[in-house]
Amino acid sequence: MSKFNEEVLSKYVSSINKFKFELEKPFIGRDEEALVMTLALMTSEHVVLVGEPGTAKSALARRAADLLRARFFKYLLTRYTEPDELLGSLDIFAFKEGKYVRITRNKLPEAEIAFLDEIFNASSAILNTLLTLLNERVIYDGYNEVNVPLWTLISASNNIPEEQEYQALYDRFLLRHFVKPVSEDKWLQLLDASWRIEVEGYRAPQPVLTIDDLKVLNSIVLRVDVSKLKHTLVKLYAIFEDQGVHLTDRRKGKAMKVIAAHALLNGRTTASEEDLVVLKYVAPSTRDEAERVHVILLEEIGTRERLLSDLREIEDNVREVKALLIKTSDFDPRLVEYLRGLEKAREKVRKIAETITDDSVRKKSQDILSEINEVIDEIRKRLLL
Repeated sequence: MSKFNEEVLSKYVSSINKFKFELEKPFIGRDEEALVMTLALMTSEHVVLVGEPGTAKSALARRAADLLRARFFKYLLTRYTEPDELLGSLDIFAFKEGKYVRITRNKLPEAEIAFLDEIFNASSAILNTLLTLLNERVIYDGYNEVNVPLWTLISASNNIPEEQEYQALYDRFLLRHFVKPVSEDKWLQLLDASWRIEVEGYRAPQPVLTIDDLKVLNSIVLRVDVSKLKHTLVKLYAIFEDQGVHLTDRRKGKAMKVIAAHALLNGRTTASEEDLVVLKYVAPSTRDEAERVHVILLEEIGTRERLLSDLREIEDNVREVKALLIKTSDFDPRLVEYLRGLEKAREKVRKIAETITDDSVRKKSQDILSEINEVIDEIRKRLLL
């Protein structure tokens, strides 16, 4: 790349990382959701978030639109939602003159970012409209073919669809993420953050990017070199298939865009094996498949991701013990068992910190070591050791 292009690249990589940081900022435990939305926006693909209500899905979508200064449309679908509610009502005056025109102001046909809650409640009439909208950015309305500016549709559902009629729509969402409630070790932070949102709100005060910026980013994503990963991808697809995880041909091909976007988000113009981790947002159709894909990726895509996964698991266990210590000041016989487990974990993490060359893994292991030592010291005090 020329110096000018290097400067442009640096500018946009910095901006999209700032976007992701600002997107997750008011929320606790929503960094992965912010990542999935960011990848969807970088690739102009659509994303569905599957999980129980009250997990900040719509709030994240609204904040994303704010950060982009994008035209936004939001709606909750029910079995009884009519197409007019999404597309706009018929203009009666134009109809009297023999013209079929909708009043689309502030409706889905004018939106750049849209959020549809309970997407799989769509009726047959809406379902057909959404299929062409998501795939072609076109709405067939009466006698008209209407091109729409939709960049990304963010949707949510409490459950994945079982009915066959919704499978085509589900497949249009290249990115799928199964949202979990905030873990117990973060509940105190959650309370603080929830109170701040009550006082200050979650809406972004200042935009970070525009839709035009996303168009430039998308063109850069398509120039990322993914060629070195193609054979590995084919191998992974075969393993997924053997394990009962089926990807349509569309998803197999489009996955490369998400891989490229992840590389760019990390400041690289050549994708590497660590970028294959995003397949966990593309390959699975169900929560069970998501677990299988996660295990396959850990086994197949290299040491770094395996170590990070091990470290995250240790970190979760440490924080569970920490939460127990906060809850009670009395002696608990489980503390002896916890102490032994923590001492083993400390040795494992120490070896990782001493031998790994990857800076991010080393820093993560050092942070966890510090946390383990803190918890071990507290347990020793309780046990009078």
